[in-house]
Amino acid sequence: MKQKPLPADPMIRELVRQARQSTMSRRTLLSGAAAGATGLALAACAPSSRNGLTAAEDTSETNSTVRWDNWALYVDVNDDGTYPTIDAFTAQTGINVVYNEVVDDNNTYYADVNGRLSLGQDIGTDVVCLTDWIVARLIRFGYIQKLDHANIPNIANLLPALKDVDFDPGREMSVPYQGGFAGIAWNKEQLPAGLRSVQDLWNPELKGRVGALSEMRDTMGLIMLDQGVDISGDWGVDEYDTALEELSKQVSAGQILNFSGNSYMDDLISGATVAAIVWSGDIVQLNAEHGDKWGFAVPEAGGAIWNDNFMVPIGSPAKSNVEELINYYYDPAVAAEVAAYVNYITPVAGAKEAAAAIDPALANNTLIFPDDDMLARSYVFRGLDSSEEQTFNTAFQRVLLGS
Repeated sequence: MKQKPLPADPMIRELVRQARQSTMSRRTLLSGAAAGATGLALAACAPSSRNGLTAAEDTSETNSTVRWDNWALYVDVNDDGTYPTIDAFTAQTGINVVYNEVVDDNNTYYADVNGRLSLGQDIGTDVVCLTDWIVARLIRFGYIQKLDHANIPNIANLLPALKDVDFDPGREMSVPYQGGFAGIAWNKEQLPAGLRSVQDLWNPELKGRVGALSEMRDTMGLIMLDQGVDISGDWGVDEYDTALEELSKQVSAGQILNFSGNSYMDDLISGATVAAIVWSGDIVQLNAEHGDKWGFAVPEAGGAIWNDNFMVPIGSPAKSNVEELINYYYDPAVAAEVAAYVNYITPVAGAKEAAAAIDPALANNTLIFPDDDMLARSYVFRGLDSSEEQTFNTAFQRVLLGS
């Protein structure tokens, strides 16, 4: 297979490239049967190119509300359920924010709104934060409104490595919100020795008590890295199938309890799972809320790094309000305040210095401001063409259905 360039679904790929001194070796093994499967994929029935949809009329001047769909535990929140930075934004601008934690998984969210997006309808939100690869799809289909950078002067604070990405040159349609790692977590009381690799998840003693992410790129990315594949480089069907065979084997053996999006945290809290493939910042927050019960690590073989992005759906009538919201969150002091709570990678230059003013230890948190060692073990899942996305997603979903 011809090598594809590093995808620019960003997360500091330049820093990753600088920090990583050598690439991992590629494994070449026999392919399995799964990737030969064709058929339904979540991208099916979607248009193949921009479809001429017209953005909704912007009524921000007469509408002082912005609706924001986001992932759980992804903005600062007080014990009483109020959101400090959101409330401060409202006090500063007069714009009321209706904040909804309704994104559990990129695919399920897209499946819920795709029909209305394809008709150019209002999907019930003015801004949503989704991951690079799904943002690339939505831009390709013409489902997102173009941003007016004149309304977002603080976009000048966007880290240089994230300013010009292949799926959105010049950031005309999307702006990074937070980024993070897919890695492994464990219950420290149940597993005091901790975990160091994906292989550790397959320990027979953990049978039926392991969770995995329903995000294909994160779960498959970690397994492929564990098998020696550079997921940001030159790999294809053979490598994917080998990893999928391993995953299918663990599902058939009953090693994996389930696959989920953000709801994996409920299983960790209840004890239904004692180890899982997870997203980095969630574990820090769980420890803050439920005691220091879980450990997190980027596996020795490497972890997947990604970014979630602000974007305005085609049917939103409040684009200017959203742009004002984005501008607010690109103030380094605000970005630092959010980072102090969510513990994900901030894309805002100057946030580290602002974080040091809040708490020097915060600025040294490598989950927010990764060091060279962590970046050297971090890989961006390479871009997929439409055929690969359909084939790989279909095969992955078939394995999930067997769990």
